[in-house]
Amino acid sequence: MVYMIHVTLVYVVALINLSGFAAAVWPQPAHFQYGSQVLWLSRDVQAIYKISKAEAGSTTASPREELVSGRSAISSTDILAAAFDRFKKPVLASKFVPWKFHPRGASFEPTPNSYKQYIEYINIEESADFSANGTNGVDESYSLTVSANGSVTISVASARGGIYALDTLAQLFYTYSGPSGGIYTPLAPVSIQDIPAFEHRGLNLDISRNWISPQDAMHTIDGMSFNKFNRLHLHATDAQSWPIEVPALPDLTAKGAYKPGLFWSVAELKAVQTYATYRGIDTFLEIDSPGHTASIAYAYPDLIVAFNEHDWSTYAAEPPSGQVKLNSSAVLKFFDTLYSDLLPRVSSFSSYFHSGGDEINANVYSLDPDVNSSSPQTIQPYLQTFVSHLHGLIRSHGLTPIVWEETLLVWNTSLPTNDTVIQTWLGQDSLISALKAGYKAIFGDYTHWYLDCGYGQWLDPNTTNSQTPIAPPYADYCSPLKNWRQIYAYDPLANVTANEQKLILGGEVHIWGELTDPVNLDSKVWPRAAAAAEVLWSGVQGPKGVNESVTRRLAEMRERMVDRGFEPSMVQMTWCLQNQGGCSL
Repeated sequence: MVYMIHVTLVYVVALINLSGFAAAVWPQPAHFQYGSQVLWLSRDVQAIYKISKAEAGSTTASPREELVSGRSAISSTDILAAAFDRFKKPVLASKFVPWKFHPRGASFEPTPNSYKQYIEYINIEESADFSANGTNGVDESYSLTVSANGSVTISVASARGGIYALDTLAQLFYTYSGPSGGIYTPLAPVSIQDIPAFEHRGLNLDISRNWISPQDAMHTIDGMSFNKFNRLHLHATDAQSWPIEVPALPDLTAKGAYKPGLFWSVAELKAVQTYATYRGIDTFLEIDSPGHTASIAYAYPDLIVAFNEHDWSTYAAEPPSGQVKLNSSAVLKFFDTLYSDLLPRVSSFSSYFHSGGDEINANVYSLDPDVNSSSPQTIQPYLQTFVSHLHGLIRSHGLTPIVWEETLLVWNTSLPTNDTVIQTWLGQDSLISALKAGYKAIFGDYTHWYLDCGYGQWLDPNTTNSQTPIAPPYADYCSPLKNWRQIYAYDPLANVTANEQKLILGGEVHIWGELTDPVNLDSKVWPRAAAAAEVLWSGVQGPKGVNESVTRRLAEMRERMVDRGFEPSMVQMTWCLQNQGGCSL
C-alpha cells in the first residue's frame, strides 16, 4: 500500500560543506542532514550487532527464510552479517574518485597528511523480529547516524531495514586518489531517517523469450538491492520457451527449452530466490496463462489450440501463436500437476504467485472444437472456470494471486477483492478502474515504465505482403524509448483519490525479453530502473521533480554501479557534471 510519505516531498538539509561535496544518495532518503567533516573508513571496520528480541540466537523463523543449504532458517544476524560483508568489501575495494562532479582542476579531496579520524565500528541495532515475507507489513525503515568522532549507529526494526541502511552508508564514501589511498566521507556528521513510500517496489524480468541465466538474474538482484527494490517478478515462461524445470512434468523443459539444458533447475531457482532473500528481495514467479502458453505445445500438443499458425497475427500478439484450451479437463489436470510441483517450492520465498491473464486472443477459440467461438460472451464462462480453478490452487498453498488487468477489465471475470492483486500496464485509466472496483493494484504503465521500448521493430516485413505494417522508421509498438527522465516523471497517483491510493501496493518497472539478453541486460535496465526505484522508495515527484539535482545524484549512482561491475548507460555528459548549471535550458 502507499504509505503517508508519498505525499510529502523528500527533505535534504545540508550543513555548510567546505569541501564542495553535496550528498548524492540514491534513492533520496526521507530526512537527511549532513556536514563537512572528513572521516576515514578503517580497513578493519567491524560490525557490532544488538538484536533486541526473544531468543536472538534462535533459528526459529518464517518458512519463507529457508536456505538452499538445508539450514532451518535465515536469522536476522545471518541477514545483517551478510549485508555488512556486502557493504565492507566493495566499499574498501572501490576505485570511485568523484572528479566528474567537480569543476575542472578543482581541489576537492581531503588535505594530504592531515589528521585522520577513522570509523572503526558500525553499531547495528534491531528491535523487532525479521520476516522475509515483506507483504505481511515488515518494517523497512531505518535510521543512520554518523557522528563527528566516527561513531556509526544503524537502528532498524527488521534486518531488511539494515540492508537498506548499509547500502545508504556505502554511498557516503569516496576513494582518495593520492598515493596513500584510503576511503573517506566528507559529509560527517550525518543523520538520516528513512522509510519507503511504497510497499511493493519491483522489477519484472522476462527470462523466457531469450535465455537469461540464474547468474544473470543474481547480478540483476545485486543492482536491485543497491537501489532498494524489494520484489523480483520472474516472467518465467512464455510462448517461445519454457526455461523452468518442473520435475513432475519433465518434458516441459526437455522439449520446450530452446535447447537441451537451457533451463533453470529446481536447485538453481531456489538459489536465486535465496540469494534475493539475503538482499531484501522477495521473488515470485509468473506462469502466464491462458495466453502466452504456446511453448507447452512442444511437450503436450493436445493442450494447446492454434499452435504456431502461419497467420499468427490473427491469433496472437506475437509469434508463435497458441493458447491452452479452456473447455478441457486435461488442461485443468495439467495445471493441477504443474502447480502441485511448483507452488510448494516458491511459497517459501514470497506470498504472491502470478497467474498471468494478459493478451488473451479470442480468435484462438474459434479453432477449438470444444468452444468453437471467438465471441467473448461465449468464451468468458470458460475463462472464469479456468481462472477460478488456478486461483483456488494458488490460495490453497497460502499464496495471493496476481493477475494482469485484462482478466478483470476486459474479460469481466469475478475475482475476490480481498485477496486478488491486479497488475496494470495499459494506462492510468486501467489503474483507476481496478482501484474503484476495490482491488489492490500494482502500477507500471507501458508508456513510462517499459524498459524494452524504443529499440526498434524486431519483426521483419513480409515481402509478399504489400500492406505490411513493418515499414520505416521500423518503430516498435511502444516507441519511443523511455529515458530515465520519462521514467522519473511518471505519476501513477494522477486522478487517484486519497482513499483509492490506500489500495496501491506499489509498482514494477518491466524489462521484456524480445531484444534483451545477457549482453545488453545491464545497459537496458540501468540506470533507468534506478529512476523507478526512487519513485517507489522516495515518492512520486512527477515532471516537476525532474531537475539538475536529480540528474547529478543519478549520475553519481551510475558511477557507483560501474565501480561495482555493472555496465549501465550514461546519465549525463561529463562537461555538464563539471559545470553545474551549464546544461539547463
